[in-house]
Amino acid sequence: MASDNPEISALGYEQARDELVGIVRALESGQAPLEDTLALWERGEALAAHCRSILDSAQQRLVRVQSSETGPRED
Repeated sequence: MASDNPEISALGYEQARDELVGIVRALESGQAPLEDTLALWERGEALAAHCRSILDSAQQRLVRVQSSETGPRED
């Protein structure tokens, strides 16, 4: 459950990351009013969770592919 927001869930990794970078820049500028800052923070958290979820899924997929190519490991 990376995001309960369907709009964020529909974003690809690159789109979500780019928006997150923009939010970080806006927050770092310190120019937004408090209410806007809180809204940006919340959206940034949701975007970060979405990106983590996509990366976790990609990592699991790579592990499955590597396991199927090499067979079980013998340690």
